[in-house]
Amino acid sequence: MADLIHLTPFDLVVAAGFLVVPALISLALDLGLSPKLGWASLRTVVQLAGVGYLIQIIFDLQHWGWVLGISVVMLGIAAWTAVGQASRSFAGARAYSLGALATATTATVFVAVEYVIGVEPWWKPQYLIPLVGMMLGNGLTAVTLGLDGLTEHLVARRKNIEARLALGASSWEAIRPWLQDALRQSMIPIINTMLIVGIVKLPGMMTGQILSGISPLQAAGYQILIMFMIAACTSFAAIVLCLLAYRRLTTDDHQIRWSAIREHGDDSWAA
Repeated sequence: MADLIHLTPFDLVVAAGFLVVPALISLALDLGLSPKLGWASLRTVVQLAGVGYLIQIIFDLQHWGWVLGISVVMLGIAAWTAVGQASRSFAGARAYSLGALATATTATVFVAVEYVIGVEPWWKPQYLIPLVGMMLGNGLTAVTLGLDGLTEHLVARRKNIEARLALGASSWEAIRPWLQDALRQSMIPIINTMLIVGIVKLPGMMTGQILSGISPLQAAGYQILIMFMIAACTSFAAIVLCLLAYRRLTTDDHQIRWSAIREHGDDSWAA
């Protein structure tokens, strides 16, 4: 294994110079993006450095309680963010998002560390925390797209859905075509990524492993595992969320709770 070249704070300051050119272009064209770029850069440094220090502490402690604790915090933030990014939602959506992400992430990560990688112990932070982070990062996107797509379709097709119900269709029959569209929409990002990975795009995890000295073939193997995990986690999370949303927005009498759907920014759906 090749020696890892360690980056110093000075190296990162030099790397920040990459942002000078787009900042100057923004100023020249009066785009107003320079302050946003600067703020985003500062947040990137603070957030990643903070997470790095925190994870290093957890690595040193080597205790399952701390590992599961940070995983739960990451899960809560992901669920909150997923719903907050949707243009429409409904009361209880964050709880459903939490359940969908928790179920999908727990299932995929546990199978990976216990049966595929064979980590001992299964909660070893070196494996569990990065895997949980990657699953949640992609899962929240799928949940957002699924929730956004489903509520948008329902609102846009309300007359069509009501006509189907009036003709005797069940709530499931009336909504299913647009629930299917929402699920397809939620899967587009990961499918597109899988189509071009390794040809157009070299994933960050694989690049990082190669830079750290791991064999490119070993790095490719881990990346294949990660891509399969992400595809499973995102599809599972989106399916669970959309099915829970369907149950929340329909009644046993095959009616649609239209009043439950709220625009983004309406605090009544934030519960």
